[in-house]
Amino acid sequence: MKFIDNKGITDPAINLALEEYVLKNFGEQDTYLLFYVNEPSIIIGRNQNTVEEINTQYVDENGIKVVRRLSGGGAVYHDEGNLNFSFITKDDGNSFQNFAKFTQPMVDALNKLGVPAELKGRNDLTVEGRKISGNAMYSTKGKMFSHGTLMLDSEIENVVSALNVRKEKIESKGIKSIRSRVANISEFLENKITVEQFKEIILQYVFHVDDIIDVPRYELSEEDWGNVHQISRERYQNWEWNYGKSPSFNIQESYKFDAGFVDVRLDVKKGIIENCKIYGDFFGVGEISVIEDKLTGVRHNRQAIEEALAGVDVPHYLGRISKEDFVNLIY
Repeated sequence: MKFIDNKGITDPAINLALEEYVLKNFGEQDTYLLFYVNEPSIIIGRNQNTVEEINTQYVDENGIKVVRRLSGGGAVYHDEGNLNFSFITKDDGNSFQNFAKFTQPMVDALNKLGVPAELKGRNDLTVEGRKISGNAMYSTKGKMFSHGTLMLDSEIENVVSALNVRKEKIESKGIKSIRSRVANISEFLENKITVEQFKEIILQYVFHVDDIIDVPRYELSEEDWGNVHQISRERYQNWEWNYGKSPSFNIQESYKFDAGFVDVRLDVKKGIIENCKIYGDFFGVGEISVIEDKLTGVRHNRQAIEEALAGVDVPHYLGRISKEDFVNLIY
């Protein structure tokens, strides 16, 4: 495993582009660890409806950037008090959805610091029942990354104000508010540390070295960085990618499954599905547009929907959500 230094860049549109570049160009050769800190921003899950996940007025008034990532899962708030990590590696067929494999090094490092962190639920790290880290994954062409947040000293009030949390999610977790279930890691530390010190401690622990100088690294060339900036311009600085146009619809069905929230919008005219859009925080491998396309032009009845999805591996696109449950949701 090798560490890649992002040179202190705090622009989420660059950091996410760096992650994508490493994944697509180095993911099979070795395992890479990437750390980055972003300026105040909301990072949207790949399949989410941006305008419904954020408090647009608060975001605009406070100059918070909104950038969509490649991975599924839910929207998260980043700022300079949050350390993000990403393990980029080969997808061996057993690692996708295995959050314990990639979060355990962070759990162990936190435990060593005296913070009793543990993996709870689908993809969260918690301390005493309060969330300190959210994690997500993405897989493509035999390569994958698992990335997550580590809230060392974030502005909790911004986390609360910048995001819209769905009623279904609150009810399913039995919580009263975001405030009651999130925490900063600093609350559990005897001595305050900076994000940079925190990063160095984790690096030393993960690579089993006494000095960060001894951490094995991969140095990106000027050409590499040029490619990263190109990806950033073409995807992560692109309004269509970050927001996209929401199609008109007249039928909406949504449900919070154990494997994630699914929100299906259908524009049905004269009994035919003319437009289909699927949103959610599920973790699928395939492009959700495949299912959307399969349902477009199909009669809006159960038999036609089942026939359109015949031969489609629905869990490949929606994570651990079965075809039967998906059909029951939309019809």
